[in-house]
Order: sequence, then structure tokens, then C-alpha cells
Amino acid sequence: MSVIIAPELAAVMLRDVVVGLLRRDAPALSAHQFGVFLTCYTVARDHTVRGLAADLKVSKSVITRALDKLSELDLAQRRPDPADRRSVLVALTAQGHRLIDEMTGAAVGAARDWVPSKAG
Repeated sequence: MSVIIAPELAAVMLRDVVVGLLRRDAPALSAHQFGVFLTCYTVARDHTVRGLAADLKVSKSVITRALDKLSELDLAQRRPDPADRRSVLVALTAQGHRLIDEMTGAAVGAARDWVPSKAG
């Protein structure tokens, strides 16, 4: 099912998510870090540095630097790929999933403010 969101609502939702991140007692994520983080959550498959670089159309070094910071913040982790020892798999940590929950809560709250209630 597709949901159509007005550009104004999308901007408000994005703003509320970003402001929520700024208000947290943690370092802010760069656009690269945020892109890698959200791709790991929204694209349902095993992630590798090479795959993330291809998905986001950036170099592997950009992904590596973003993952270094996400790992430092305990939002993502790397682990060896059991099927290919040359490869590393990337996944969100429990802390990363909690942050996703916070962000989606902020986006849902923003949407509720814009969408009229059916009750009434």
C-alpha cells in the first residue's frame, strides 16, 4: 500500500525527526551517517560495505567512515560474513533500533498534527 504525503507534511516530519535527534544527548549524525543508518534499517537484506556504497552511490571509503562513527555511537556493528571471510556484514545494534523507534515516533507525531482526526 502506498501512502501519499504532501510535500509540506514530509518537510514537517523530516524537521521533527532531525530536531528530535538534535535534542538527544548524543552527537548529531552527518548526512552520510544518516543515509547509511536508514538504509540498513529500510532495505531488508544483509548489508556489506560494497553493497551500501552501491545503494547510496558513494565510495566504499565514505561508507567505512560512516560506519566507523555509527559503530563508535553503538548504532551499527560489523561482523564477519560466515559465507565469505573477505566480506563484512553490517547491522543495526539494539541502540540503533531504539533510535529508529524514537525517529519514527517523532514522524508519526508530526503526521498526527497534520492529518485531521476521523473522529468528530
